[in-house]
Amino acid sequence: MTMIRPALTLIAVMTALTGLAYPLAMTGLATAVVPHRAEGSLIVAEGGPVGSALVGQAFAGAGYLHPRPSAVDYDAAAGAGTNLGPTSAALRDAVAERRTVWEAENGTPAPMDAVTASGSGLDPDVSLVNARGQARRIAEARGVDLADVLAVLAAAERRPLWGLYGSYRVNVLAANLALDAAHPMPPAAH
Repeated sequence: MTMIRPALTLIAVMTALTGLAYPLAMTGLATAVVPHRAEGSLIVAEGGPVGSALVGQAFAGAGYLHPRPSAVDYDAAAGAGTNLGPTSAALRDAVAERRTVWEAENGTPAPMDAVTASGSGLDPDVSLVNARGQARRIAEARGVDLADVLAVLAAAERRPLWGLYGSYRVNVLAANLALDAAHPMPPAAH
């Protein structure tokens, strides 16, 4: 009993500290310092949340910027990659099929992030090359000038952190909301 009592006390204390006090303190600190990020980087439109800037969503209409492919169909509860290696015939076939579809829809060579899924399957961004490659299709579907769509995509551009970390990219959800606000879809296209 002399060994069990201190062990149980230590378990209780460490559980309270690391399982309750520390997470609550970090959540409180994050909420005070960066509240938008602490709350999930939610994007709000039409009076309610429509998604997160951190989690990709599926967009398939011709008038919308399409996201990077997802191995989990954009299910945030099941985020994962395909786990297929570079010698996998299934991966090679999937990439070839995506390339064919992307190039038929957009009329330009498909960039790498248009044909490969991310490691999480939930990538919210596409590269600038990918976004600009889709601009003509989007402009035609919305009945606006290509320059207008490119301007919206440029405004939605995200730069590398401190100009060093990451790459230039476009958040798909933010860009699509901006496209809807600036150039609504024609009634027949809905």
